[in-house]
Amino acid sequence: MAANRLQIQGDDSVLLRVTHSNLKTFSADIRFSLQSTVDSVKEKLWKKCGTSVNSMCLELYDDTNTKLSDLSDNSRPLGFYSPLNGYRLNIIDLDPSSVTSGGWLEDTSLVEKYSISEEAYEKRDGTFRKFKGRLASQNPSALGNKKPDNYMEDLCANIKVGDRCEVEPGEKRGVVKFVGRAESLAPGFWVGVQYDEPLGNHDGM
Repeated sequence: MAANRLQIQGDDSVLLRVTHSNLKTFSADIRFSLQSTVDSVKEKLWKKCGTSVNSMCLELYDDTNTKLSDLSDNSRPLGFYSPLNGYRLNIIDLDPSSVTSGGWLEDTSLVEKYSISEEAYEKRDGTFRKFKGRLASQNPSALGNKKPDNYMEDLCANIKVGDRCEVEPGEKRGVVKFVGRAESLAPGFWVGVQYDEPLGNHDGM
């Protein structure tokens, strides 16, 4: 019993689940020092969600989702409000012109998508389509049915993380996020792509 009491007294941080009034998909578990002022907690949250410190109000909820208090005094330490691990800290953004308002940070249909015409794409150098064409003209058998492991290694050597690419069929375009072996998927070399459009089930990493 005495050891548990000492451990609690010595623990100067708390893990809180953070939510946001405007960002319905935003939820993060963040550790805070109990000695941090409410103002410094807001500074930390501003970097996570984009709501400015001056436009931010904070509410503390317990693990049964009951509101305990507003963190209204910026100079008080977070520990004054007695938060416990698993409690929820809700951010309310009071700025109607905030970057978080209107849903455009979450609704991709509101964001103008990058597009390029076939003619403009054909004029570009260094595209995967041109690389594939050069490879086929230099070594037609390389694109045949038999593909040794070193063939993929040679192919991947010319693809770099951050390259723009087009994935066929479907001509989906995106950014290369991974190049290399991924033995958990299958043998050989892999190229992970994050599409411009919200397609697929991961971010290419």
